[in-house]
Amino acid sequence: MLVIPAVDVKGGRCVRLYMGDKDRETVYGDPVEMAMKWQELGARRLHVVDLDGAFQGVPVNLAVVREICSALSIPVEVGGGVRSLKTIEVLLGAGVEWAILGTMLVEDRHMAREAARSFEGHLIAGIDARSGWVAVKGWEEGTSLNALELARWCEGEGFSAIIYTDISRDGTLAGPNLEETARIAREVSIPVIASGGVSSLEDVLEVAKLEPLGVMGVIVGKALYDGRVDLREAQRILDGKEG
Repeated sequence: MLVIPAVDVKGGRCVRLYMGDKDRETVYGDPVEMAMKWQELGARRLHVVDLDGAFQGVPVNLAVVREICSALSIPVEVGGGVRSLKTIEVLLGAGVEWAILGTMLVEDRHMAREAARSFEGHLIAGIDARSGWVAVKGWEEGTSLNALELARWCEGEGFSAIIYTDISRDGTLAGPNLEETARIAREVSIPVIASGGVSSLEDVLEVAKLEPLGVMGVIVGKALYDGRVDLREAQRILDGKEG
């Protein structure tokens, strides 16, 4: 299982938000430097979110994304404002390995289906939920769509993986929602990546217990930046190379 560092970009800076609230941010500096740091510490994949893009509906920090992809040798997945086929094309052209679709999955199923067929192998479904119900547009709007139903639809359309984020825990260090993550993983055959709330190595190891269900990675943000999780140590333990 992979520990996947998160680099969230807002206003050209690397930040972390509390429960997705754009007015409650902590700034951690230059996103390209942070991305390179995580690669140097052993990351095998990087998770990047254009927060401005998520709120505005179109990519805003594309130059930063392109610079990150150019600086790294590991694959990069990017979400935030990915709401058109052209945006996906631009991101993949910038060196992104996987574009993450979120709002499009809810608001334009036809386009999402077309995207899955046009960019096979390069799309991830980003399912962000509160209490099992999907939220969109930078988590500012709730929906009446059940997260599990959306996961099943994405599986059927050929998405490469699902990132399941519990919004109520993201940035809180309250621990991941293991129950909901396991529920999603049991019901779909494509890989699931857990996200939201990881606060410690113990949390990472708890997520790792879900690997037999199909959970292939866990995204870690604030806990890495605050030093609560040592990336190199965590990945070594997951690889069975403890000591």
